[in-house]
Amino acid sequence: MDVNGSVILPVVAAGVYREELAQALLSFKKHGQGQLASVLSKALGRAIQRAAGTMRGFCLIPVPTTNSAFRKRGFSPVHLMLRNLARSGGLGAGSLACALRKRRATAQGPRAAVDLPERIRALVSSPAMAGGQKGLGRGARVKRVRGSMRAGPALFEPDIRGRPCIIVDDVLTTGATLAEAARAVHQAGGIVVGAVVLAATRPPDSADPAAAPGATARKDA
Repeated sequence: MDVNGSVILPVVAAGVYREELAQALLSFKKHGQGQLASVLSKALGRAIQRAAGTMRGFCLIPVPTTNSAFRKRGFSPVHLMLRNLARSGGLGAGSLACALRKRRATAQGPRAAVDLPERIRALVSSPAMAGGQKGLGRGARVKRVRGSMRAGPALFEPDIRGRPCIIVDDVLTTGATLAEAARAVHQAGGIVVGAVVLAATRPPDSADPAAAPGATARKDA
């Protein structure tokens, strides 16, 4: 994955976001099928082992879910899977570091619409803002998530400064979210060495017929 047009961030995916894996992940995230957490956690753990190799002392940093998604589900899928792995010893030589946070809305840009009177907010808000990142292209996703995360010390969490860090998310679509997470971790002093996702979508121009438009599910942020 290309980050800011200059740095190549290696990303390891446990599988392709389609068919059984896509259905299992959606059932886990959106339909209350909590029993799938153990199976998906094991798949994520194997991808982490592949990404880490022989490296030791690294931090696994989960990408935080959106506030609206957390309120709706009551949990963060990535954090839950990583905590399952931590309890079972599946993190290997790494440690879980929940260092990333979502920034609160500021008084700049479209995000400030939440602070406006209701009638004005209706004029400023757009379907893309209200519906998350689903359906947005890479450029729109990059613009939407830019500056949306921060990283820093947290109570009872490992210090990421000067340590190799692997960012963890559930689905890789355009890479905009991972790029923003990498920026925030780097700014906080962590050394970003790669990323791991449970599933990755295939590019639209893939030669694989199963990846044609309509055949591959998309990430629901």
